[in-house]
Amino acid sequence: MDTVQTNQQAQAQNDSAHPKNAVVNEYISDAEEEEDDDDVQVDNVEEGLLDDYPDDTEEIDAIHNRISDISKLGLERFKNLERICLRQNLIIDIEGLEPLRETLKELDLYDNKISHIRGLAELTNLRVLDLSFNKIKHIKNVDMLTNLEDIYFVSNRISKIENLDKLELITNLELGANKIRVIENLDKLVRLRQLWLGKNKIARLENLSPLANLRILSIQSNRLTKLENLEDLHNLEEIYLSHNAIEKLEGLDNNLKLTTIDIANNRITHIENLSHLKNLEEFWANNNLLENPCYNELSAELGKLENLTTVYLEGNPMQTENRATYRNKVHMALPQVKQIDATYIR
Repeated sequence: MDTVQTNQQAQAQNDSAHPKNAVVNEYISDAEEEEDDDDVQVDNVEEGLLDDYPDDTEEIDAIHNRISDISKLGLERFKNLERICLRQNLIIDIEGLEPLRETLKELDLYDNKISHIRGLAELTNLRVLDLSFNKIKHIKNVDMLTNLEDIYFVSNRISKIENLDKLELITNLELGANKIRVIENLDKLVRLRQLWLGKNKIARLENLSPLANLRILSIQSNRLTKLENLEDLHNLEEIYLSHNAIEKLEGLDNNLKLTTIDIANNRITHIENLSHLKNLEEFWANNNLLENPCYNELSAELGKLENLTTVYLEGNPMQTENRATYRNKVHMALPQVKQIDATYIR
């Protein structure tokens, strides 16, 4: 599935420098969300558009075709259709998909003009639903889609997480670039493995304890000031916290499976409370407030982590005040690492 993360999964710190920026969801700016001048509806553009597809086709891609009316596509002749991608069109209403109720597993309506979720009730076999980059304000009318595993609401106008209780099979939930202020109403999503909440207005980590199977938590570009309430996430492997206002590394005592910590662009002053994370492979802490004493903290906290291969520390006083010796000092403190910032060690 070609998601905005592309897969949740904005919104990231120094994306161009990070070799793993593919896992960090990127969201366009508000200015880029403006409608294109050529987004005008064309009458009957749907007629004959899918004529080249055989009746037994399983996948259809109709991207950037100025489609506005799904019901005019003649989908009833496709008895085996499992996936349809209608990205970058002019669809306002979700309608005309009922003929696909028995077979459709993946529906991609990314980047249209949808304001309300409706017309999906009969698509009970859906596994993947992408409604990213639309104009949706409320999550509703998805109760019947109980087979959903991946759902994408990136870059809409959603202010509250709600009405997902019956979607107990979901493993991946993307809500980045919305207007969410509170993490809530996720209690029933016990199979969730990936939660993407970047570029919202969230001020606190809370209500995450039921998500015992969570592997990836991305909550970049929010309003967090403290690392807390993560003690029940024993299976957490990757956490992305860049562009917040977090002042201290703490609260990770029980997250022993962590392989990646992204704490870049925060207000961290000390490297601490990490020495127990034996599986840690990547530590991104660039653009914080780490000063010269942190070289000793590097050795004490990360020096014995044998799996650690990558650290990002540029943009801290410990780098800007020691440009000539910075890399050597980091390497001496962490001889096991293979990459410092964007550069591999020779």
